[in-house]
Amino acid sequence: MKPIQPCQPVQAVLALPGSKSYTHRSLVAASLASGESLLSNALKAEDTELTAQALAKLGAGIDWQGNTIRVRGVGGQWRPVAEPIYLGNSGTSMRFLTALVALGQGAYCLTGSDRLCQRPLNDLLPALEQLGVQVTSERGDGCPPVTIQGGLKGGRARISGAVSSQYVSALLFIGPLAPEGVEIEITDELVSRPYVDLTLAVLEDFGISYYREGYRFFRVPGGQPYQPADYAIEADASSASYFWAAAAITGGRVTIANLSGDSCQGDAAFPGVLEQMGCTVEGSGDGLTVQGGPLTGITADLAAMPDLVPTLAVAAAFAQGETVITGVAHLRHKESDRLAAVATELQKMGIAARETADGLIIPGGAPRGAVIDTYQDHRLAMSFAVAGLKVPGIIINDPGCVAKSFPDFWEYFEKLRQGGL
Repeated sequence: MKPIQPCQPVQAVLALPGSKSYTHRSLVAASLASGESLLSNALKAEDTELTAQALAKLGAGIDWQGNTIRVRGVGGQWRPVAEPIYLGNSGTSMRFLTALVALGQGAYCLTGSDRLCQRPLNDLLPALEQLGVQVTSERGDGCPPVTIQGGLKGGRARISGAVSSQYVSALLFIGPLAPEGVEIEITDELVSRPYVDLTLAVLEDFGISYYREGYRFFRVPGGQPYQPADYAIEADASSASYFWAAAAITGGRVTIANLSGDSCQGDAAFPGVLEQMGCTVEGSGDGLTVQGGPLTGITADLAAMPDLVPTLAVAAAFAQGETVITGVAHLRHKESDRLAAVATELQKMGIAARETADGLIIPGGAPRGAVIDTYQDHRLAMSFAVAGLKVPGIIINDPGCVAKSFPDFWEYFEKLRQGGL
């Protein structure tokens, strides 16, 4: 349990660890390349280490030195792995590896924690079958554990984008090394679109070409080798959201020094959401700054930045009027059922939040202290901690769950209170 002490309006400049999304993706691309890549400002957290460990089992050389990773790629040729590959509670690792191991030879079994084995792969598995891959959900429920038989051919796959953009990213990664290439047709609306843009940016940076028609169709020609690269990873915009929200809630000012508004990360647009609520946003060569102000409720479609629903929900609790969050029905399949969890914990704080079919309704007011359960969900712990900067009596259960994406969160949280750099 971690009690959070209220403070004066925060005033801080922070340089944050690297993006989790970029770290996962650059690890994958570097491992598929021939030769050595150097990834700088990489995020060392539970999820990214699980991806790195899996890639190492498949034959990549992974040398992690602080926030720098030297990766010796395998040239697209995975080695066989007899034992199950354990991926903890990392949905990104599971979704990416489910497709990636199809590049190998023989059978690969992927498994994880109890919660991960409840998270569906229903759309990805049939898409892989359409590309000539033999896949088996061991319990027959479309969830892990899964067994993938290597020997990808390629071709055309039709896939829903309604649950996770990571399915599309996973297919994009294997496209260059599929003998026939890969074509991906999205059959409905694609959620979390900026994450696909981010994947495509990484592919391009590692020498891969592609063709796209918006978010409906993608083609990646086969026979393309990944090229090794020296790759600098920018700050994690999802992690930055908690510090920007702290500025909003306390009426303070926070600058994230190593992130700009033109980032490919969808979550870098979060200051614009806070601006709609009444904050002032400044972007410059010195970083991206949020100055807090009186907050008012808004209606926000967060389909492009679903991980920030808990952050916005906590900020909305301090606003005047009602905030309506839409476009995020798929949050029920995250580390927790995030819609139910956020509503429940806000209710403990005296805020009558309620779920809708695709989001939340949060009537702002005067939140009170509460013991916050985190459901083993890192984003719940970090977002509700911010409330404790304004309201006495906030206590975070299982504070260590932040290690999934931001192991040093509590140290940075203290830096926030002390003025940052």
